[in-house]
Amino acid sequence: MKLARFTLSGSTRIGKVVGERIVDLSGVPGVTGSMRQVLTDLPALRSALEAATGPDLALADVTLEAPIADPQKYLAIGMNYEAHAREAEDAGIPRPKNQLWFNKQVSCINGPFAPVEKPKVSDKLDYEAELGVVIGTRCRHVAVQDARSVIAGYLVTNDVTVRDWQLRSPTYTLGKSFDTHGPIGPWITTDDEIADPHALTMTLLLNGHERQRTSTGDMIYNIYDQIAYLSTVMTLEPGDVIATGTPANVGIATGTFMKAGDVVRVEIEGLGHIENPIVDEV
Repeated sequence: MKLARFTLSGSTRIGKVVGERIVDLSGVPGVTGSMRQVLTDLPALRSALEAATGPDLALADVTLEAPIADPQKYLAIGMNYEAHAREAEDAGIPRPKNQLWFNKQVSCINGPFAPVEKPKVSDKLDYEAELGVVIGTRCRHVAVQDARSVIAGYLVTNDVTVRDWQLRSPTYTLGKSFDTHGPIGPWITTDDEIADPHALTMTLLLNGHERQRTSTGDMIYNIYDQIAYLSTVMTLEPGDVIATGTPANVGIATGTFMKAGDVVRVEIEGLGHIENPIVDEV
């Protein structure tokens, strides 16, 4: 299934995307307005959600929102693709010896087609195409071989980064967490629809020009290693978002920073795309 949040006439609801239409799931018993709750209860709800056929609407007639607006955690890994690690080394940033994690504060979460603000305080606004993983089961101390069982699904993310603010702090958090800098979506594609999350083509286009392209199989630490590592430290909850790393050719490596009027699009095979216009912060 492709589970989404959408707004129509001022009302935001849960739906599932089927082709170019979206089925309103708000009438399914047990479905509230919370995607976190739907993911928590997904094993019990799945049959009813899959069977639901209406009412349905054209996707073009609704506004798709961030599939999950209120995760408890938004975690991201740095330098997790070999070519990107090399370009960081060339820029004087040492390669991490272990998995390198940071928070994106959840207040940065933004819709899949909503504007992304270029902050007043920086002209170093960068893009990072990433595969997002959404946790479906509350879990701790997950073994690598069991990690797939705790995944609800996948989505497309752009880890928008304000580079000068990122480099002011060794935790990266401030430069990763400006408001609007966490566009995700366009929906959550449930795990059962993806044969191998490590065999997907991911691309980023800026103003129609390809800037990034990779296979998710090029990760240094794969998704299951990441979940095992994180769950050693903390309890992962349904709805938590994990961004799994970006490939080479980020803007800071090529001198290509985003500015107002730009449009950035990230697409991942089998998951759809997000596309965000860049606007000046007011």
